[in-house]
Amino acid sequence: MTESVVHWTEFHDLVLHARGKVRDIYDFGDSLLLVATDRISAFDVVLPTAIPGKGRVLTALSAFWFQMTADLTPNHLITTDVEAYPKACQPYRETLAGRSMLVRKTKPLPIECIVRGYLSGSGWAEYQKTGAVCGISLPAGLLESCRLDPPLFTPSTKAEQGAHDVNITFDEAAAQLGLELAERVRDLSLALYERARAYALERGIIIADTKFEFGLLDGNLIFIDEVLTPDSSRFWPCDTYTPGRSQPSYDKQFVRDYLKSIAWEMKAPGPELPPEIVARTSAKYQEALIQLTGADLSS
Repeated sequence: MTESVVHWTEFHDLVLHARGKVRDIYDFGDSLLLVATDRISAFDVVLPTAIPGKGRVLTALSAFWFQMTADLTPNHLITTDVEAYPKACQPYRETLAGRSMLVRKTKPLPIECIVRGYLSGSGWAEYQKTGAVCGISLPAGLLESCRLDPPLFTPSTKAEQGAHDVNITFDEAAAQLGLELAERVRDLSLALYERARAYALERGIIIADTKFEFGLLDGNLIFIDEVLTPDSSRFWPCDTYTPGRSQPSYDKQFVRDYLKSIAWEMKAPGPELPPEIVARTSAKYQEALIQLTGADLSS
């Protein structure tokens, strides 16, 4: 079938809570409606070209992981069934179907909980300079993309849109959250990652690293936001994995490679993407969903 594209939502009779790089969020008092659009960002810039089906993949994966990890921690998901949404949402059923979640409203923690199971990205860059990642010393001589056992909990600040998150140490996270809460989110993040890593490996995908978010509701810690998607994680194919180099991935790789190949200064406004880059990126998102869940949204 031809995939419809949702770049921006304009539900004028709903209360817009916030717009992220990808999600439009609407406020219903004690709950929020998260709508995953098909927007894509690269180098902290939202691009003018959307990726067909991307928002539906993100929603399906997040709902899948919330269900799989519900025994480890409560999460904010109420339902993805549009028919069960508030009455005011019903005129927008067609747009919302498959790309939205009704969730409980929490007070988000001021840090992002990053778990690194492989040495890549900013962690690899920092290791090359200092021999450590976020204050955690590592053995000498490690290769790029090598597996880390045990995985590392490396929190970061939450930057305003358009700015970069900043890696911080566990002690700095504890100074913001309090030691007890910081230890809880660290231990929970590691447990969530270990379960997901083992599951994905059996299905041919390496989850190299990921970002989790948590909030508080009536004093209780709640798992929130998106979960283990190609937008919040590095997914690598097992069959091409080779330590000592960067890895192909199931995410924005084609977009990033294209943007690096043209004369763009890596600041807004971003350039339009060619159709072939859009098609290849869309296919990669769909492939990740199929391998992890068996769900094929393209048919």
